[in-house]
Amino acid sequence: MTATSSPLPPTRSTGLLSAIVVVAALGYFVDIYDLILFSIVRVQSLKDLGITAADEVTNQGLYLINMQMGGMLLGGILWGILGDKRGRLSVLFGSILIYSLANLANGFVQTIEQYAWLRLIAGIGLAGELGAGITLVSETLPKEKRGYGTMIVATVGVSGAMLAYWVGEALGWRNAYFVGGGLGLALLALRVGVYESGLFEQAKKSEVERGNFLALFTNRARLARYVKCLLIGVPLWFVVGILITLAPEFGAGLGITGPVTAGLAVFWCYFGLVFGDFASGTLSQVLRSRNRALQLFLVFCGALVGVYLFALRGASPTAFYTACFVLGISVGFWALFVTVAAEQFGTNLRATVATTAPNFARGSVVVLVPLFQALRGPAGLVGSAAILGLVSLLIAFWAVSTLPESFGKDLDYVES
Repeated sequence: MTATSSPLPPTRSTGLLSAIVVVAALGYFVDIYDLILFSIVRVQSLKDLGITAADEVTNQGLYLINMQMGGMLLGGILWGILGDKRGRLSVLFGSILIYSLANLANGFVQTIEQYAWLRLIAGIGLAGELGAGITLVSETLPKEKRGYGTMIVATVGVSGAMLAYWVGEALGWRNAYFVGGGLGLALLALRVGVYESGLFEQAKKSEVERGNFLALFTNRARLARYVKCLLIGVPLWFVVGILITLAPEFGAGLGITGPVTAGLAVFWCYFGLVFGDFASGTLSQVLRSRNRALQLFLVFCGALVGVYLFALRGASPTAFYTACFVLGISVGFWALFVTVAAEQFGTNLRATVATTAPNFARGSVVVLVPLFQALRGPAGLVGSAAILGLVSLLIAFWAVSTLPESFGKDLDYVES
């Protein structure tokens, strides 16, 4: 047996527009603002720091992305364990505090090394909010409504990328970091009215071990579920971390007839993500199946990656940004993926999984980037992206197809 039912009485549930859902959604909004901001201001900030050669802008940009994503890998484990040991709320607000302070400091950097270490610290902070928020929402909403709750969190949250673009363009990169840090600190004032998950409080009263990250590796079936959860999210970060972040390079390689900026590519991709997250969450409720909704979106994503790489040669910037927008819709299964991860595990490991899974998926950029660079020599810019995209999508489709369906699953149990 890997899971046992809780003998304790049922806990209270809450409504779709409760303080818990609102705070989780706004927290994810600021999280995405800060997470994506570097992709938007990458070129501008590096040039201001004295990096002017095109190849160096690309290489130093990838280095900083790797530092940020490396921080998220570390933070994912840290916050996940704390979420199951100390509670969902402590992680939700603790992570917001750290990434807010780090982003305020980012506005003062003078060297690449300062920039890199602060992106690492910011990455650690950014790792905690989404998993804690999704876990809290999933455990407090009725099981027939929790898909709608996580959809609200995602739909509101990903729109933070659009604010990041507007602020970055209007105020400059340093002020954009100041705004992000200030938004996060302001969000901490909303602690009032948010209560801890009742399922977590029940688990605290039991003698079951909580937040043991290594327990995910001591049972073969549990490990298989965990690895599959991680793999589902990789295609989204292939799209965002490579196709969208390196949009200027792809624009040049595809012979786009006008200039392409990473800021606008991120803006249109995340604008699409708003619609995609809404659609994927709703579709999973209508189909009464998380897995079928994910499968449909992965197929859609594969088709759009093909369009981006092979159907835009010589196209206009408008056509390119349109493809970024639709590509964003196709990867709008992010919150659905995190919801599935949360639903696959018991209360004593749920925050650990829901926090580490998205961050390991985000952190896959650390592996994808060197693979992309290694393949770029023999396969070229487009060929290397096509190979990585195909492999990541096929593996994700297999992972979804072999996971147990979790729609409507009772989450009142623990792993043993």
